[in-house]
Amino acid sequence: MLMDAPPPEEDVRPFARIARHLIGLGLSAPAIHAADEARGLLVIEDFGNDTYTQLLAADADETELYELATDALIALHRLPAATDVEAPPYDLAAYLTEARLLTEWFLPAMDAAPMTAAVEAYEDVWRNLLPLADAVPVTLVLRDFHVDNLMALAGRTGVQRCGLLDFQDALIGPVAYDMISLLHDARRDVPAPLKQAMTARYLAAFPDIDRAAYVAAAAVLSAQRNCKIIGIFTRLSRRDGKSGYLGHIPRVWQLLEADLAHPALTPLKAWLQIHAPPHLRTAPSA
Repeated sequence: MLMDAPPPEEDVRPFARIARHLIGLGLSAPAIHAADEARGLLVIEDFGNDTYTQLLAADADETELYELATDALIALHRLPAATDVEAPPYDLAAYLTEARLLTEWFLPAMDAAPMTAAVEAYEDVWRNLLPLADAVPVTLVLRDFHVDNLMALAGRTGVQRCGLLDFQDALIGPVAYDMISLLHDARRDVPAPLKQAMTARYLAAFPDIDRAAYVAAAAVLSAQRNCKIIGIFTRLSRRDGKSGYLGHIPRVWQLLEADLAHPALTPLKAWLQIHAPPHLRTAPSA
């Protein structure tokens, strides 16, 4: 399969670098058969059409698929060499840039653009919350680890049955991030018992991780991700004319409200109650 991503708008090098690294770690990323990275051309392995999204729509065993994805993350996170690759850190600047998408795109689209002082207060809330995310170990974070980017590969065994896609934006960051990306899905409703079972499955593999620290980190990272996604989906509509994403925003607000139940997120809950009260927690017009 040909990947054609010409520079300067796109860069195939991160994809190729992370793909080779994941394969070297024993996971299933598309093999790079040929490359002209300067021209943005890759010939990559074709994994077929069996994405998790397609399989779930065809009534595949949901629990089995999520167990496979969780086990793939467990396998990755058990390897100290997971971070032995060129990838930026998921640092405070990156988190804040993403969190700002809520105030830069969503709230203006709802005619509720906050004043400068309120935006500064919002960012201060995140500066105080985000250290909680650093209380868990770090690993290679694939970032978009959800059903659209996961595949079930026939003819492979173990965690290699889980095909990985769309990891070119990988960062070095908290182990909880990809688990919340999988379980707090912006595009589909993941049943609460399944979320609980997969979280328990993951934590059982890492008895040294403090459970309370992990839950707090997951809540903070999920809230940050959901604020980002609400902003991104709004931007895709307003700037890029891709209004189909707006239909997911109410679900993402529900996910964010669930995150706010964690006591550590009380300051964010209070800020949102003033600047994004419940009547605004819907999708903006196309």
